[in-house]
Amino acid sequence: MIIVTTQWIPGYEIEEILGLVWGLSVRTRGMLGRFISGIEAMVGGRGSAYLEEFDKARREALEDLKRRAADIGANAVLSIDFETTEILEGFIIVTVYGTAVRVRKVVSSSTR
Repeated sequence: MIIVTTQWIPGYEIEEILGLVWGLSVRTRGMLGRFISGIEAMVGGRGSAYLEEFDKARREALEDLKRRAADIGANAVLSIDFETTEILEGFIIVTVYGTAVRVRKVVSSSTR
């Protein structure tokens, strides 16, 4: 599956636009993770405990997007974008969305 932030894929032609797809992940830190994050907040600097959770959430959301796109017959998703929200102090929601399409590789006349 090709996933891009652009509206096109060089060397490919859009055969069909299948519609909007999204992926979602909701994560929270456990007690130990919150404790470590609290210590990091007191000393300042990079919040690695939360960065790891954000990274996991982004990967999960992207995998969910790919699954949803494949379920409707897409082989690519264009114009993807991520949104991140925090709810209920400590729960992070990562949403990724884009346009599911079916594309085909363009064969140039110079390569025939």
